[in-house]
Amino acid sequence: MTFEEIASQKAADRAQSTGKALEEVLLTAKENRSLTVGVYESAKVMNIDPDSVSFCVLAVDEEFECDVALQIHFTLIQSFCFDNDISIVRVSDTQRLSEIVGDKATQLEDAHCVLITNQDEGSWEDPALEKLHLFCEESRRLNDWVPEVNLPAR
Repeated sequence: MTFEEIASQKAADRAQSTGKALEEVLLTAKENRSLTVGVYESAKVMNIDPDSVSFCVLAVDEEFECDVALQIHFTLIQSFCFDNDISIVRVSDTQRLSEIVGDKATQLEDAHCVLITNQDEGSWEDPALEKLHLFCEESRRLNDWVPEVNLPAR
């Protein structure tokens, strides 16, 4: 195996483990009732209590790529996250994200933005969340400010 093959294999493994970590964090936050789902709901939380936000997930699929209003909201949310040192990732499978953060009875229509909140300082700590923060930090060092994470398929 060449160095390039090893490096690409490590990158693929890292991307896969990051996707699993994101799914794990979302499921844990859902159990702890620490999720805010929806662009407008997320904007409200960020405006009222930005210190409670631990992590941000933006999701867009091909259907909404040309939605100018959504892209403007994404730009504002990204800017807010950067200004407040909130880690942020992008996923391209809105349907899969909806399955993870929603309940089976209802179909989420606006799962384009999901915030993981932490109501009390240190109320729950998760090694997977720490892994995601480190992934975002490494990506920023490589000038990838909003890295894309692939959620694992069911």
